[in-house]
Amino acid sequence: MADFPKPEADTQYKVIGTRPIRHDGVDKVTGRAQYGADVHLTGTLHGKILRSPHAHARIRSIDTSEAQKLEGVYSVITAAELPDPGDKIADLGEGSSPLRHLSGNVLAREKALYQGHAIAAVAASNPHIAEEAVKLIKVDYEVLPPAVNVLDAMKDDAPLLDKTLRTKKPFGEVGDKPTNTAEHIHFSLGDLEKGFAEADVIVERVFDTATVHQGYIEPHTSTALWNADGNLTVWTCTQGSFACRAQLAEILGTPISKVKVVPTEIGGGFGGKINCYLEPVAALLSRNTGHPVKLVMTREEVFNGSGPTPGTNMRVKMGAKQDGTLTAASAWLAFEAGGFPGSPVGAGCMCVFAPYNIPNGQIDGFDVLVNKPKSSAYRAPGATQAEFASETVVDEICEKIGMDPLEFRLKNASKEGDRRIDGPVWPRVGNIETLETVKNHPHYSAPLEGPNRGRGIASGFWFNVGLKSAVNASVNPDGTVALVEGSTDIGGTRTSVAMQLAEVLGIAAEDVHPTVVDTDLIGFTDVTGGSRVTFSTGYAAYEAAQDINRQMAERAALIWEVPTESIEVRDGGFHSNGNSISFKELAAKLDETGGTIIGKAAVDPKGVGGAFATQVADVEVDPDTGKVQILRWTIFQDAGKAIHPSYVEGQMQGGAVQGIGWALNEEYMYNEKGELKNASLLDYRLPTSLDLPMIDTVIVEVPNPGHPFGVRGVGEVPIVAPPAAIANAIHQAVGVRMERLPMNPAAVLNAVINKGNGSD
Repeated sequence: MADFPKPEADTQYKVIGTRPIRHDGVDKVTGRAQYGADVHLTGTLHGKILRSPHAHARIRSIDTSEAQKLEGVYSVITAAELPDPGDKIADLGEGSSPLRHLSGNVLAREKALYQGHAIAAVAASNPHIAEEAVKLIKVDYEVLPPAVNVLDAMKDDAPLLDKTLRTKKPFGEVGDKPTNTAEHIHFSLGDLEKGFAEADVIVERVFDTATVHQGYIEPHTSTALWNADGNLTVWTCTQGSFACRAQLAEILGTPISKVKVVPTEIGGGFGGKINCYLEPVAALLSRNTGHPVKLVMTREEVFNGSGPTPGTNMRVKMGAKQDGTLTAASAWLAFEAGGFPGSPVGAGCMCVFAPYNIPNGQIDGFDVLVNKPKSSAYRAPGATQAEFASETVVDEICEKIGMDPLEFRLKNASKEGDRRIDGPVWPRVGNIETLETVKNHPHYSAPLEGPNRGRGIASGFWFNVGLKSAVNASVNPDGTVALVEGSTDIGGTRTSVAMQLAEVLGIAAEDVHPTVVDTDLIGFTDVTGGSRVTFSTGYAAYEAAQDINRQMAERAALIWEVPTESIEVRDGGFHSNGNSISFKELAAKLDETGGTIIGKAAVDPKGVGGAFATQVADVEVDPDTGKVQILRWTIFQDAGKAIHPSYVEGQMQGGAVQGIGWALNEEYMYNEKGELKNASLLDYRLPTSLDLPMIDTVIVEVPNPGHPFGVRGVGEVPIVAPPAAIANAIHQAVGVRMERLPMNPAAVLNAVINKGNGSD
């Protein structure tokens, strides 16, 4: 990658920072955009999946004979048709996982590990016949006691989900007995005991958060065609076509070169559409039948059979001096992984105290198996739960020492050069600038009058990721540019990437025509997630544009018969010794100077810039019902450089809304048998417009020196702070500390009643 000038906050751009209409806007609003369920191939069969009604059960036998006899049924499969995973570790590009976990989550083998675990699948001439066939499959289960709660699952006498599992411990050690605890993570800094001894005030509390779904509107859907030549093509609504390709190749035991994944438009994902659920099943059914096979989840299947974010139990302890100086902090975080290892507890450990410079700290995280669906990422995975705990404790410390919560945060704010408890030293970050913006904003100082009203603030962090991206860009004779990328578009990334290409070339954003293509048409590109696309794929677009400019300069030099070194590229044109030609004029001469120009780049940028956001919430609590009404909300966030401010504002608002829903309403409600009782959007309470105020946004720009335009990831940090901000506002309103999510009316009312009885 080429060197680039360090971005400055006041740099003037022509394209970046403007608000062009998104390139896919017309197709989206007219209904022409093709989503997964819109894929219809000639001869398509329809698939349905039989799912376990039990949270934990041994599968004694599966009888598919009656289903196979039903007219219109083409194939019935079980896990027996999947290759034996053995002890292989699946290579997934940027990560690895035991293949038996990947394969076992697609179709259960010896045991069903959660209600909704896929057991068998059918392909039939229409979905109605497939549904009838599924009902004819007979499964002999030995029902086992479930482990539904993370603390219960960690007990020595808990039902074991996997008797071969041993705890991965710090420093490479491995436990010596069967357990549900897959991993113990440990970080420490300084002298914890000494730090707490120096504190004048110490606050310790225990927190619980419920399992929560990402809430995307589009259900999972996949169509597969395993052709007679051995090549497999899958059309699917995935956040990462290359990640999906890798999972398919590993699970099916087929060469990756034989697998092509075509990403469709995606109706929301938020981290929940990275893992494969339907794709391998559709592929096997297609191989067996010779037809394309399509599967679409029902809403109930989405809740029961895909990956939510985990429930947690957390203990956070923090100490500070009377002047507000933090001296020590410790966190104990236990996250539910679901039926297979892999909760985001590691990220939770890295984010829990991130907004603060703490000299003495210890963090312990535990990845724990429970009889629930395998957990998946959800927008800043692990950070929302962890910082709900730490930010609530911070607010209580401020109360005890009589210090303004914002002044406390400014006094202890993490900044460049400070070391995090988990090890890394902070690069240039905008934590302090964001907090100062809050301090100077009228919302923070506005009077809040009336009974049972409170104002809460909380900060959040997400470190963002870089990872690999590739783009190709070809110059058309009319001076427009066709941009080809592999990042599936969630939230307008086509446009944010195209704008960075346009800025370098000096052309309008509308003159770049971006297309998201399949895995055969572009180089390896990591998932759309981790707040990485505008940063990393945008970086690739920057490099591809530089490549185009270099080649265009050579053509200008050829026309003017001057050395290439004499060509100056600026203002969307090429200049040398009094000669000037615009980008579009030169594009019209490409055929006569050597033909098409294609710029390309494949990057793996390391200069990732983490992002901070602080949110201010005003609420009113009805002490008779416990209902929390949000009166006003402002989110302040460092975007590094807002490429398209409207998209940045949309991401900030969307994350805040999801955080509000997580805080006040949303949860998976399980009974003691591990059965989910609210697997519908009617009973799983997402917030509506009636629950929300206007979300005001304030973009802070502290350029990231690791990106040519100063970009930081935007999409994930907005979800982190809302639960804590609301909890802190509730305390100011009615004087109770909330220690569990969601803080629904029943929970708040119970806390108010208990306060009246002398407890908090």
